[in-house]
Amino acid sequence: MDTGGNSLPGGADGVKRKVSYFYDPEVGNYYYGQGHPMKPHRMRMTHALLAHYGMLQHMHVLKPNPARDKDLARFHADDYVNFLRTITPETQQEQLRQLKRFNVGEDCPVFDGLYSFCQTSAGGSVGGAVKLNHGHCDIAVNWAGGLHHAKKCEASGFCYVNDIVLAILELLKVHERVLYIDIDIHHGDGVEEAFYTTDRVMTVSFHKFGDYFPGTGDVRDIGFGKGKYYSLNVPLDDGIDDESYQSLFKPIMGKVMEIFKPGAVVLQCGADSLSGDRLGCFNLSIKGHAECVRFMRSFNVPLLLVGGGGYTIRNVARCWCYETSVALGIELDDKIPQHEYYEYFGPDYTLHVAPSNMENKNSRHLLEEIKSKLLENLSRLQHAPSVQFQERPPDSELPQMEEDHDGEDERYDPDSDMELDDERKPLPGRVKSELAEPEPKDMDVVKEDEPDREVDLQCSEPLA
Repeated sequence: MDTGGNSLPGGADGVKRKVSYFYDPEVGNYYYGQGHPMKPHRMRMTHALLAHYGMLQHMHVLKPNPARDKDLARFHADDYVNFLRTITPETQQEQLRQLKRFNVGEDCPVFDGLYSFCQTSAGGSVGGAVKLNHGHCDIAVNWAGGLHHAKKCEASGFCYVNDIVLAILELLKVHERVLYIDIDIHHGDGVEEAFYTTDRVMTVSFHKFGDYFPGTGDVRDIGFGKGKYYSLNVPLDDGIDDESYQSLFKPIMGKVMEIFKPGAVVLQCGADSLSGDRLGCFNLSIKGHAECVRFMRSFNVPLLLVGGGGYTIRNVARCWCYETSVALGIELDDKIPQHEYYEYFGPDYTLHVAPSNMENKNSRHLLEEIKSKLLENLSRLQHAPSVQFQERPPDSELPQMEEDHDGEDERYDPDSDMELDDERKPLPGRVKSELAEPEPKDMDVVKEDEPDREVDLQCSEPLA
């Protein structure tokens, strides 16, 4: 089977990479409920586009092993995992106190198969990390992942289990430093909080800031203790376009790669930052969004791509299909091939859609100020931190992984190598609200003015 070309130590952006793609055919069956903007069906639409564009034959296609209780408990509290495993729509009325305690309800509803959905999402991201750790691929893709708001013992923003944190913990077994980048329109708060006090994980989030869920991600939030300056936040306003976005993304991420020198990169590709998103207010084109993938791919560092937000589902499928082609180094025809979801993409039936003429409220002056501030913070990091491994963590090996095509895979060691702080206080946040228009076809951590705010889920100093 053609797995997408040889793994090369360097080369032009057009050089093919080995890509492992994780997909469970059942993922599109999960349903958050009537009127809820999060629609797992978008993963099935994405997969159909990949199939009909002929991309599956260029990738190693894998069905992820579902994450087990003990796997999820590497980050999440045992009682929270047990709650997710046992709660059902039929029993939720008997557990109102637990629902409130774990923030499960309106934004994060109980639905049929909730726990299986969490297991699938997490299994794909951790499976991708294992593939990268073993050198079996250059890029791993799990569009069902990217659920960046989930906390240690709390659901948030349509997210129940933080597959990203679990994948990063897996990558840290092999790599001294891991870089996390978030281009979802919402701040990647759950991931930032988990690694706020460590210098082994740098988190960089580009997001809408100001009276917008989750209400965190100020440019002044920079990490704490050993993690000071290892959290970067890029607060943006409505209507940002491709040119403005890349005027920040490329210089900032270029500097991060130069100074931090990560052994692996996780890129959360939330598609709600696209123009015309049902819950979003940015004005990025699919090519502009994918330019972030193209740029990070060019560094030829092991790369895990995960999904995230995205609520105009025809555009989510377009975006993740195109970004898969960028990962592979394949050019796609703009004319969408005939397939079972073809009618979703009318009236133009094209892969790319033009951004709108909405006002860009991000002035050049403001963008320059943000860029200067972040580059200044990065300059305070003299060099990449080195980590002396006292004992090499065991390689991750588990039984054969099911897949859509022939092949085998190993999975991760069930023993956690990371310790996480159990003490937490929930951060105040705002509810993700749905727009009225229906979808067609379907730190210094503590600021002076916030004396009581504590960042929870901190990662204790790992493997130091």
